[in-house]
Amino acid sequence: MKNINKEELLILGDKLLRSPELGYKEFKTKEILVEYLKAKGFKIENECFETAFSVSIGKGKPHIGLIAELDALPTLGHKYANKKDNNAAHACGHSSQCAIMACVISALKENNFKGKVTLFFTPAEEYTDIKYREKLIKEKKIKYIGGKINMLEKGMFDDCDIIYHLHAMGESNYKYSINSDLAGFVYKKIIFKGKAAHAAVAPHMGINALNEYALFNDALNMLRETFKEKDTVRIHGFVSEGGQTVNSIPERVVYECYVRSCDEKALLEISKKVDNAARCCAKTLGGQAIIKTKPGYLPFIQNREISEVVYKEMLKHVKKEEIEVNCPSMAAGDIGDISIFKPTIQIGYGGFVGIPHGKNFMIKDEELTYVTTAKIIYNSVLDLLNKPEFIKKVVKEYKPRMSKKDYLNYINEK
Repeated sequence: MKNINKEELLILGDKLLRSPELGYKEFKTKEILVEYLKAKGFKIENECFETAFSVSIGKGKPHIGLIAELDALPTLGHKYANKKDNNAAHACGHSSQCAIMACVISALKENNFKGKVTLFFTPAEEYTDIKYREKLIKEKKIKYIGGKINMLEKGMFDDCDIIYHLHAMGESNYKYSINSDLAGFVYKKIIFKGKAAHAAVAPHMGINALNEYALFNDALNMLRETFKEKDTVRIHGFVSEGGQTVNSIPERVVYECYVRSCDEKALLEISKKVDNAARCCAKTLGGQAIIKTKPGYLPFIQNREISEVVYKEMLKHVKKEEIEVNCPSMAAGDIGDISIFKPTIQIGYGGFVGIPHGKNFMIKDEELTYVTTAKIIYNSVLDLLNKPEFIKKVVKEYKPRMSKKDYLNYINEK
């Protein structure tokens, strides 16, 4: 690979790993990347949504969009946790994404090719730190929780023909994965409202919101047997507020959860079932359930034709049995929303140990994680640039799963 210095790549990756920040707060992360890219002669473009930006090379068609995610997530006990930012840590590998993609586009800059490559640095992929993001929404600095969704609404990816992304894998027998579709989800905050009363003297005068939640939780478990296996449904959450004081009947209980599915229609149908169960269970005990649902991310369906090009490149570096193929995941990401409109792929790459989102998630094999992965992306992007007719065919045959109008109605909860 031209002009990619292994030592340079590892140094950049280590700097980013040690500078974790939550979504829309990735200011140091952006500073590190901007310094590196400016030194390589890039002009910084499309700065918006606090930390998002892009760089590009070439012009015209085909236009390949590369994506790297800037943010970390809260991970208590991680070696590199940022205690000043809610224990933010790169326990999902985003720092390595950024280092790899920055070095890849720098190497591509030294080639003569027809077409254009744009690298988008996207904030806030992790759906967390909700109160802070709601504050930014009120301040009109962003419109939506997820970074790519803001960028989509603004039309930043509109000129791209295809989108190419990568994401870290957890500890595995595989070194790479390809064609791993992802689930989608909606986020719910369910507030069970009751009536406070003295828990010892007059419990009969109260309405126990915690009992409303307990009844709902039983109903949720009973609903599970109605879910179709092909829809790969998950509902998981936690009680973020369980009462006010031990000596009073709980007046308010808050349950936050995700409803996940790999099927968009099933996702919305099951979301309605969960709402109905919450309302009915609360009403049964004389209380009330107030439900706040926010669109999360839509299911991600990989483009198999583009993946085939990348798969052939992978086989030049690792054995066939070291590549996981067509294995759906219950994980989700806002890359799914981009795949609604554009032929999109996301390869998984290994070299990590520990559990994703866990305090023990770290890079074990720097050669595989950084260097081999960078080679695969670099070579496959060049291969795609040299196949303009192939990309034209992929774009022509691709059918968006939603109109832009329907999508905007969905994310605006209309």
